[in-house]
Order: sequence, then structure tokens, then C-alpha cells
Amino acid sequence: MAKEEKDKKDAGEHKPKGEKKAGGEKKAGGGGGGGEKGDKARQKRPQATAKVEIDEGTEPKGPIPTPRLVEKYKADVTAGMKQKFGYTNMLEIPRLDKVVISMGVGKYATAGGEGKAKIEQAERELTVIAGQKPVRCKAKKSVANFKVREGMETGLKVTLRGKRMYEFLDRLITLAFPRVKDFRGIDPKGFDKAGNYNFGFNEQTVFPEVDTASVQFQQGMNITVCTTAGSADEGRELLKQFGMPFRDDSKKQQ
Repeated sequence: MAKEEKDKKDAGEHKPKGEKKAGGEKKAGGGGGGGEKGDKARQKRPQATAKVEIDEGTEPKGPIPTPRLVEKYKADVTAGMKQKFGYTNMLEIPRLDKVVISMGVGKYATAGGEGKAKIEQAERELTVIAGQKPVRCKAKKSVANFKVREGMETGLKVTLRGKRMYEFLDRLITLAFPRVKDFRGIDPKGFDKAGNYNFGFNEQTVFPEVDTASVQFQQGMNITVCTTAGSADEGRELLKQFGMPFRDDSKKQQ
């Protein structure tokens, strides 16, 4: 037994140096994956880092700018409303609550595949106009005279609040109304007792965001501007301070 152990010891001492060096190189490759795999891993790491840097560069920098109508409300509208109605508290001054844009597409709901395509087209156009995807409204009950069954998609609706609401009103006043043919102002009598205003458009092409070349059919819409005013006169004055072009009916009476 002692002779066999001595022979093994001598064999280990006379082991070729090349084999030991090869083993050292394998260990230097790292992680049990071999030297070549380690080199490939190192080459891939800079590429992944470069991709992340590109993605970070596309992110918006800084806060979203404040809409112009918000600044106008704080600077001019509040002072004008306070002067006319004599508010003693700033919280009494009416303000905008929300804007609701709706489209009635019930006539396309019973037209089969062609009607479904028109509803999708109207949904895309309303998304471009409002900057927000609309909700599809379904019929609550069946009406035989209109060939409408319960659950059919008969309308599209978008509710805008905050900065999107003010930006939409800005585009409405400065861009959409001037594009209406023979425009002479909107009806000043479209207010309810709570100071909310309702009006509509006969076609969607008055908004410059809609590509007129891709429009296949005309689709009207109704717009409701909800305010915190307590009366129709306060709501009318609030929208007039924002720049809504109301029609002057006093000239017709004269």
C-alpha cells in the first residue's frame, strides 16, 4: 500500500505543465461557463446598456405645461366674475367641472358588418378629437320601433377633466368655431338651471385633428360643458369670459 501511494505522489509531481496551465485558463473564464462564453457575455453587456440609454432619452423631460385657459382663469376670469356678481369669497366664483362629448351611432348598430366598421371609424375620430378613448354606451332596453335590442352599442362618450378639458376648450374656441361654415355665434339659450351648457356640431371635420381625406361619412356630436355655477346667467358669463362666441340676439329683435 505504501508503494502504491508513493507511485501516485510521483505521478502528480511529474504532471505536465501544459495541463495545469490549461486548467488555470478555464478557471479564469469564470462561472463554470468556459473562457469563450465569458468573452461573449462581456460583449453583450455594453449593447444592453446602450439600449437602455436610448429608451431613457425618449422620455419627456420636465412637467406638462399649464394650459392657457387655466392661466386666463386665474388672471382675468376670476376678476371679471367677482366684479360683475360681487363675490366676497374666491371659492364662490364658478369654475369648469368637466366636458362631455357624445356621439349617437344607433343607426349603424343595426347595419351589420358595415355598421360595425362605421362605429369603429367614429370611435377613432372621436379619440383624435378628444385625445382620450371614448366609452361605448349600450342600450338599456329593447325598442322595436327603432330595431334596437338590449345591449346594442348605440353611442360613444368621452368625459374630459383637468388639463385635457382646458386644452380641448382652447382648441374648440380658437380653431373649431372659425372653421364652421357661415358661423354667426352659438345659441346663448342652451343653458340649464345649474349653469351647464349644451351645443352640438353637424360634422366632425370642423376639428383640424381629423383628416378630411379619410372621412367616409359625416357624424355629428353633442358637447356639454358642466360648470359649478348656480344659475344660467353665471354660467353664461363664465363661458363668455373664457371667450365662447355667443350669438347676440338683441340685434335681431331691433
